[in-house]
Amino acid sequence: MDYNILGKSGIKVSRLCFGALTIGPLQANLPLAHGARVIREALDRGVNFIDTAQLYRTYPYIKKALAQSSKKDIVIASKSYAYSKETAEESLYEALREIDRDYIDIFLLHEQENEYTLKGHYEALEYFIRMKEKGIIRGVGISTHTVAAVKAAAKMDEIDVIHPLINKNGLGIMDGTANDMIEALELAKLKNIGIYGMKPLGGGNLLSTIDECFDFVFKLSCLDSIAVGMQRAEEVISNVARFNGESIPIEISEKLSRENRRLHIDFWCKTCGACVDACKSKALKIVEDKLVVHREKCVLCGYCSNYCPEFCIKIV
Repeated sequence: MDYNILGKSGIKVSRLCFGALTIGPLQANLPLAHGARVIREALDRGVNFIDTAQLYRTYPYIKKALAQSSKKDIVIASKSYAYSKETAEESLYEALREIDRDYIDIFLLHEQENEYTLKGHYEALEYFIRMKEKGIIRGVGISTHTVAAVKAAAKMDEIDVIHPLINKNGLGIMDGTANDMIEALELAKLKNIGIYGMKPLGGGNLLSTIDECFDFVFKLSCLDSIAVGMQRAEEVISNVARFNGESIPIEISEKLSRENRRLHIDFWCKTCGACVDACKSKALKIVEDKLVVHREKCVLCGYCSNYCPEFCIKIV
């Protein structure tokens, strides 16, 4: 496994970051022991970087995996929607308590959109900076799905780390294209900001072009690490092989090809109906103000995700 320094934070991270969202209650909802085993598989294969968030409710999985591992250099990044000193303190100490650590490597303001949301959350950022000065946090920054937020963060000396959405189709980027995002990230990189990308497979919607997806992000010199959601040991083995430039074992590829996947609708869906109109298979319908998937009709093409303004449609 290759490792990089995450910009001016000085934190050494594996090129592959374990994205913990997919194992938790918002997606796969794996039993605790099972989810911890998936994380352990990654740690045992050289991954030393785990991305999570207060929203994900995956701290117990990480705690159990760390307790079972002998490795001491595991880097944890978490995030919250904190906007004040009080909410920032609450989210930080929840993470410390539930992971059972006395520090968090990286703490981010979750899903920032532009300079105005950064201003609105600045009191929380100031708190995280003070905790960094005390050694309770090692690096602070933002996660985002927008080009505007990357550009705004790149102008702020306080920001150590940016966690942006980037994939070959630009799927999920709210205000531009993949090229727009790359240009903004390159500006941030010139400021020595650490950058680790998210959603290289577009939330699973680009799985049919998985080789192209990984080739695309591997070529981006602005990325120090790439977070990939994984909920199966076989996915860990496959992704570690890809990141190491190795062949994926045939039995692993065959097992993954047989896995049953499903269309997942995140809870923040606003039922705008754009995906319903776009679905050629007529697999989506709004019933009692809720988006419903007819599994027998859904062909998992992922086209509907292109029409979702909130990026709440995933294939898991």
